Amino acid sequence: MTLMFPRLARNFIRNGYFPTDEPTLERALSALAPSPGSMSILDPCAGEGVAIAEAAHALGREQVQAFVVEYDAERARHARQLVDRCIHGDLMDTLISRQSFGLLWLNPPYGDLSKDVNGNIGYQGQGRARLEKLFYQRALPLLQYGGVLIFIVPSYVLDAELVGWLTRHFADLRIYRAVETQFKQVVIFGRRVRQGDQASDSVKAVRGLLLQIGQGDVEAEELPLEWPFLPYMVPTSPVEPEHFYRVTMEPEQFADEVGRLQGLWPALETHLGAAQQSLRPPARALSHWHLALALAAGAISGVVRSGAGRVLVVKGDTHKEKTLQTEYTERDDGSVAETRILTDKFVPVIRAWDMTPGSPTRGEVLTIR
Repeated sequence: MTLMFPRLARNFIRNGYFPTDEPTLERALSALAPSPGSMSILDPCAGEGVAIAEAAHALGREQVQAFVVEYDAERARHARQLVDRCIHGDLMDTLISRQSFGLLWLNPPYGDLSKDVNGNIGYQGQGRARLEKLFYQRALPLLQYGGVLIFIVPSYVLDAELVGWLTRHFADLRIYRAVETQFKQVVIFGRRVRQGDQASDSVKAVRGLLLQIGQGDVEAEELPLEWPFLPYMVPTSPVEPEHFYRVTMEPEQFADEVGRLQGLWPALETHLGAAQQSLRPPARALSHWHLALALAAGAISGVVRSGAGRVLVVKGDTHKEKTLQTEYTERDDGSVAETRILTDKFVPVIRAWDMTPGSPTRGEVLTIR
């Protein structure tokens, strides 16, 4: 089988991005066979879109709808020329209909997950937090039951947790070493099944092999030049995905909207006119409680002059803090369980800048909490 886009696949070998090498791509596609009907296929980490475009041609371009997600803007622009639907964005920021695709081509980013500013990593699992696992968790529900997975990852990522997921979610699992050995990649094939559909003996054998390859005790065989088994048949997709879009607005879409509206706020008074209107007095005098509440909410800000001549620049605000409460409970076996409860607490803060002439605290900021 000859690839349709070999030149384009090499244009992006820079900045740490390497698409699936051509020999591995060509041999992996030989393991697929089309169903007599329309098919929908997905690559959620598509790069320039060559791999999924090649898969579409191998299965019969006229009866295949190819869908991709790609984070990089330049690669997404190229992918749009090769596929039917392309989202420029992060897979985690998309809304895609579940169980909509007969083929999932998954060559995710490689690496450990890092924490965000809040200390979260966004990973639901017990093992080592890896990007490969995160993308697997997010992409798996998008594949139909009976659909085909082609999963390309470094062999050392195959720990007990990931191997457990694969053997529970897929039957007819086969694993081979990629032709290009620089990144120690393996190519895993499987057909998605419900967890109760598999025989335990075969699952144990496959699980043991995957773990040995992941630990480096056994080296996987190289992907064969010609597929020696019955091919994986990509099932038909009765309807196109109902949802396939990015949750947040794409940069190009945002730029088009700004251009169409001639700015974010073409009618400035519509958005900022309230600040220019004169405030009407309340129906009755505010109590001390009302004044404190308005100050804390930030509704009253600015220069305040008292009858005694004191001048303050006042600004109020309210923020949320968490209070920690720890409870200890003794279990029946004598061990002690510790329970930590975090409770939200709203804290009003009023700050006043003393600008009273001759005041000993002039220039200082007074804070009331």
